[in-house]
Amino acid sequence: MNTVPMPPSRYDFDPSSWPDEDCVVAGADLRPSTIVDAYRHGAFPMPHAGQLLWWSPLNRGVLEPGALRVTRSMRRSARHFGITVDTAFEQVIDACADPTRPGGWIDTDIRTAYVELHRLGWAHSVETRDDDGLLVGGVYGLGIGRLFAGESMFHHARDASKVAMMALVDRLGEGAMVDVQWQTPHLASLGVVEWPRSTYLAALPGLVDAPSPW
Repeated sequence: MNTVPMPPSRYDFDPSSWPDEDCVVAGADLRPSTIVDAYRHGAFPMPHAGQLLWWSPLNRGVLEPGALRVTRSMRRSARHFGITVDTAFEQVIDACADPTRPGGWIDTDIRTAYVELHRLGWAHSVETRDDDGLLVGGVYGLGIGRLFAGESMFHHARDASKVAMMALVDRLGEGAMVDVQWQTPHLASLGVVEWPRSTYLAALPGLVDAPSPW
């Protein structure tokens, strides 16, 4: 999948003007150029109460290169799944957007925006499939250089999302980093740590301007 070059954004995402809060900007739009530029500067969109908000957590959850914790259980599970890449992006985002999941935030506008980013070669999915080829887990996000900004993941079978993460890390290769936005106990068990916003922003140029594995 070729990545379509992105025109300049209409908006200026300037970290020097951001408050000492996780939510840093309100408004703008969900055009592909806006979203990609926001990620390049350390922000990502997430709507709340009907308003489009942009976030750059003071403590950013990241999976550092080579830091994924792969347990024996994960390795055993991996033997029972198949992996595909970018073959079911819309199914993955729809599973992640399941309204019965707690804390759901993926609305129609977000879905439309990321499906378009996938069409343009910027957004990707890694899918886990069972022996019958059925989709049972996956992860999707934005790939910019050596940065993969993970948006969400799901599983319908034990360890299916973890196996998708294993495959994602293998795909990214050495020197890449996965941004997971916020650390959770589940993500911490996989090796995700917290970086101060300043550390994350300082690392971005070397990641987003690097050659992409996609």
